[in-house]
Amino acid sequence: MIDTNPVHHSVFITGGTGYLGRGLIPRLIECGCTVRALARPESLPKLPGGCTAIAGNALDERTYQDEISPADTFVHLVGVSHPGPGKAELFRTVDLASTEAAVKAALHARIKHFVYVSVAHPAPVMKPYIEARKAAEAIIYHSGLNATILRPWYVLGPGHRWPYLLIPFYKICEKIPATAESAARLGLLTLPRMLAALQNAVEHPAQGIRIVEAPEIRRTRGVPSKMINDNGTSNA
Repeated sequence: MIDTNPVHHSVFITGGTGYLGRGLIPRLIECGCTVRALARPESLPKLPGGCTAIAGNALDERTYQDEISPADTFVHLVGVSHPGPGKAELFRTVDLASTEAAVKAALHARIKHFVYVSVAHPAPVMKPYIEARKAAEAIIYHSGLNATILRPWYVLGPGHRWPYLLIPFYKICEKIPATAESAARLGLLTLPRMLAALQNAVEHPAQGIRIVEAPEIRRTRGVPSKMINDNGTSNA
């Protein structure tokens, strides 16, 4: 169940200097939200303008839990950049550990809605990464927080373009009944589409746990008509 009436929320974001955070913060501010963003002290200058910068360590909730208020929404975007097979230990010590800290901090601050970017699963590759994200989802579920969990597979954008080469393969798989469901669930998403889905999650908080898979992310409204499509073609 979700709240169908958009409200301008006060939002606390971890990972505000990252791939998604740098794009999401300006969108939220533009739509009327107030934003507090966590970053390491040396990274504070990298946060987008217009937000309140909070210095702290995403792996230690004690360094920032008292700075979350008056936020009512917590968006957790911390994770290892460019996940790969050689980063299995980091998925546990960064992705999972930061989520454990974020949930504790959100409970401490009495957050009303928690937004988390997980990953599509099951999938035939990246099992350590998927297991860490599944464990993080379980922590959120058992916390009792109202939460929206988004499950993209890969988000295309600056510095994240190599999967464009796979688009013809995806198109073939979408037409084969045995692989159509997996192709949709593990489909590629554009950065504008993902940011629109995150903004939508903030503006329409869940009551309980809401899971948003890639096909639903792809249908999210709020992407300018001239933006690139998820299949790499132009709408212009």
